[in-house]
Amino acid sequence: MGCGDVGLRVARVLRSRVRLLALTSSPERVAALRWEGVTPLAGNLDLPGTLARLAGLATRVVHLAPPPSDSQARWWRDPRTVALLRALRRRRPPAALVYGSTSGVYGDCRGERVSESRSVQPRTPRAQRRVDAERACRHFGRATGVRTSILRIPGIYAPDREGGTPRERLRKGTPVLAAGDDVYTSHIHADDLARTVLAALWRGRPQRIYNASDDTELKMGDYFDLAAGRYGLPKPPRVPRSTAQDQLPLMLLSFMGESRRLDNTRLKRELRLRLHYPTVADGL
Repeated sequence: MGCGDVGLRVARVLRSRVRLLALTSSPERVAALRWEGVTPLAGNLDLPGTLARLAGLATRVVHLAPPPSDSQARWWRDPRTVALLRALRRRRPPAALVYGSTSGVYGDCRGERVSESRSVQPRTPRAQRRVDAERACRHFGRATGVRTSILRIPGIYAPDREGGTPRERLRKGTPVLAAGDDVYTSHIHADDLARTVLAALWRGRPQRIYNASDDTELKMGDYFDLAAGRYGLPKPPRVPRSTAQDQLPLMLLSFMGESRRLDNTRLKRELRLRLHYPTVADGL
C-alpha cells in the first residue's frame, strides 16, 4: 500500500524471490508497476468497498500510504488505515505487517535524544493522524496475532529520489535558521529505509516500534551547509526565528519548530541492520 519511491525500492530487492502485489487507484500507474515486476490491484483506501479483494491475499503487508490531508479528513483520524485493517481481517490475516509512520509523532523534544519508549506528543494534525494509524496497527496485531512493526521515519533523502536532496532549495537561496535558533533533524537514505522495511517484515518483534533513522546528528542549517559543499553551491542565508515566518513556507516552518535526535539502537540490535549510508555525508 502506497507503492511510491520507497515501495518500489522494496519491490526491486524482493521481485526475484516473492510474488509482489500493489494497490493502486491510478490506472496510469499500472504499466509502470508491471514493468517493476509488481502485479497491480485496482483499489482505493478512500473507498473501503474497493478493498474486499485484499482479504487473505498476502502473507506480508507493507503499508506506506499516508493519511488523508487536512482538507480530506477529521484532524486526528486516519480512515485509510482503518479501512485497510478491516479488509485484512475478513479472512486469514497476514503473517506480518509493517507500517511506515513518522518521527513527527514525538513532537518537539528540544534537541534531546529520543528512543522508542518516549511518549508521543504530536503537535500537528498530520502527526496526530499518524498516531491514530499506529494505534490501529498495533491493536490489529494484538487482536489477530499478526506480527506488526511500526517504523518512525524522519526525513527521507537520496540523490536519485525526486526532491530527495537540498540541491534545488539551495539554488533558490531558501534561508535556514540562525545557529542559535536552529533545530536538530534526523535522516534516512531511501535505500536504507527500504532495507529497514524488509528487515522488519522478517525480523521485527510483535507490535514493536523502530526509529528508522541513520546515525547523523546535525542541525538543519548544518545539513544544508554540508549539501552546499557537496554540490559546489553557496551556503544558505541564516535568519533569526523572529523573521523566518516572513521568508519561509509554512510547511518548512513547521519542521523548524521541532528539534530531536533519534536513537536507532533498536534498529541495529533487533533488526540487525547495517546501514549502507550511516550519515548524510555518505549518502549525499
